[in-house]
Amino acid sequence: MSKRLMTGLCWFLAFEFVLGAVTKFWPGDTIFSSAYSVKFVEWGYPSWMRFVVGALEGAAAVLLAIPGRRTRFLGATTLMFVLTGAVTTHIVNHDPVVESWAAPTHLLIMGILALANWPADWRDLLWAPTAPTARTPRPSDETTRVQHFGRNS
Repeated sequence: MSKRLMTGLCWFLAFEFVLGAVTKFWPGDTIFSSAYSVKFVEWGYPSWMRFVVGALEGAAAVLLAIPGRRTRFLGATTLMFVLTGAVTTHIVNHDPVVESWAAPTHLLIMGILALANWPADWRDLLWAPTAPTARTPRPSDETTRVQHFGRNS
């Protein structure tokens, strides 16, 4: 996938999840659905849980928008956790497909995006990889023996 296409996809998805985050914080009905304060209670969660989900969606959207494999991987995996909860909620509550198709679709997309940005090493998630440095070659066993024991030993 070209870098421009990946960037465009990530920006589009980030925009979608920013909108989703805003609707979680919105006090009443939105143009997309009824108020999330009511929906979360109907699903069996406390009303304040929508703020936690909205904050996670917003933070993950920002991570998707920042260019870089590490940030996009973290954003996609965060959204995979949120969307797994959403899919589970829709299944448990027997929501109609019309209301619940977006969560599994986006879960699949985030899984693909996470795989596409999978880090080469798990430590890359903890800190930025450093610039390559000039490495000195490892001495051979013969060189090491000469240094420790002298030539005639």
